Amino acid sequence: FSIFNWFFEITKWKTLVSFCKKIDFKLATIQSLASLTVSLITPNRIGEYGAKAIYFEKSLRKQVLVLNLVGNLFQLLTTIIFGFVGIIFLVYNFKIDIPILATILAIATSFLLLFSTWFLYKKGFSIKGYSLKDLITFISKIPNLLTAKVGLYSVIRYFIFSHQFYFLLLLFHVDIPYSEAMFSIFSMYFLASIIPMLSIFDVVIKGSISIWVFSFFNCNEISILSVVLVMWIFNFVLPSIVGSYFVLTFNTDKLITPKE
Repeated sequence: FSIFNWFFEITKWKTLVSFCKKIDFKLATIQSLASLTVSLITPNRIGEYGAKAIYFEKSLRKQVLVLNLVGNLFQLLTTIIFGFVGIIFLVYNFKIDIPILATILAIATSFLLLFSTWFLYKKGFSIKGYSLKDLITFISKIPNLLTAKVGLYSVIRYFIFSHQFYFLLLLFHVDIPYSEAMFSIFSMYFLASIIPMLSIFDVVIKGSISIWVFSFFNCNEISILSVVLVMWIFNFVLPSIVGSYFVLTFNTDKLITPKE
């Protein structure tokens, strides 16, 4: 599961970056794993952006940063869509009380963010010469076929690590029907994605959320924590150890140049 998870993550990056420069799978692997290692000590893996961009010459870095943002947005969008389905399932079946004040604040914040984005776009607000309008213009130039592939890889990857979680539940003898387990897993990933944190503490946040979500099914807490820990080791720790080698052997003399 972990190998396929990273295979599609690397393939997604290779597909995305081909918009400005074609690279082979080996180089995409090096960039993906090295950026994972760097991102572990940054909030919400923000270090990944700089780590990938540094492999390219200065003239390409702006494009690489935006392409990485597009890839992460597709993965986040996938998590949000399936996460909403999971949340609705939990709320409907277990009659979870949602505080009215919290709901109002969440809706108001969402509208405020949308309005702020629209306002900045209309006013052409920029930081160091880079505006939201420039960002949207660049993204609009990405071919539809390429974005469709990235979206597909994001969904495939999401289902791979979600089913990896379910498979581990079975290994740890957590007795829960498939459909209920998947909806719970969707909810867990959604809730974990909206909490700002250092990636290295990902296991702590997901562990806490998983215990709460699976408590509705009276699942053993030790088993749930064990599943989260194994997921973290195989999908983050081991790949980051490999990535640390690429970080230590990084050579600025081999930066990727723009295509002619």
